[in-house]
Amino acid sequence: MDSLVIVDAANVVGSVPDGWWRDRHGAAERLRDALAAYATTGLPGLAPPPLEMVLVVEGAARGVESIEGVRVVPAPGSGDDRIVQLVSDACPDRNCLVITADRELRTRVQTLGARVTGPRAVWGRGGGTSRT
Repeated sequence: MDSLVIVDAANVVGSVPDGWWRDRHGAAERLRDALAAYATTGLPGLAPPPLEMVLVVEGAARGVESIEGVRVVPAPGSGDDRIVQLVSDACPDRNCLVITADRELRTRVQTLGARVTGPRAVWGRGGGTSRT
């Protein structure tokens, strides 16, 4: 079974002050597009391929659509709560990795058995983005 990688879109997009706040929807789309390559290449040192990539979006980014390699999951309320729900549903039976820098969310998902890493895991690691 593929490893599940859940990305906290708001947290990862917000990790680099590049003007994302002027276009939250567009910033989430750029992140989604950067994540697509990881579905087949994996995240070196973190999760071997193939990966099921899930991008959790909230607020102005809720309209972002899924693409091949990245399933976009809108959060009806808190993105953190939706991520915890996804981890709770999937992670007892598979390898799960959550990408976020949110300390409270990290604790919540680790309690459920997920591993956690920060935004640098996807920015600038060959996923089609120049962010570092």
